[in-house]
Amino acid sequence: QVLDTKDVQVFKVTVNGQDAKFIFGEKHNFKGTPLEITLPFELRRGQEAIVEISFESSPKSSALQWFSPEQTSGKKHPFLFSQCQ
Repeated sequence: QVLDTKDVQVFKVTVNGQDAKFIFGEKHNFKGTPLEITLPFELRRGQEAIVEISFESSPKSSALQWFSPEQTSGKKHPFLFSQCQ
């Protein structure tokens, strides 16, 4: 699986609760850096996979925007979204 990243630091990736291996591909100056994730198991057709990524963003992380808890409907947790889906 390959995801787009830009100026984020990734610490850990899990898939369905299992640690997954990951590497960064070659950085591109405006497209960012691909994050390549190797699933820790064979994925069967129709099987659900929940990918969790522990990361840290920076002020340089373009296209990532944060809502403070006060800006969300529940008013309890911050919310991160990306415009580079």
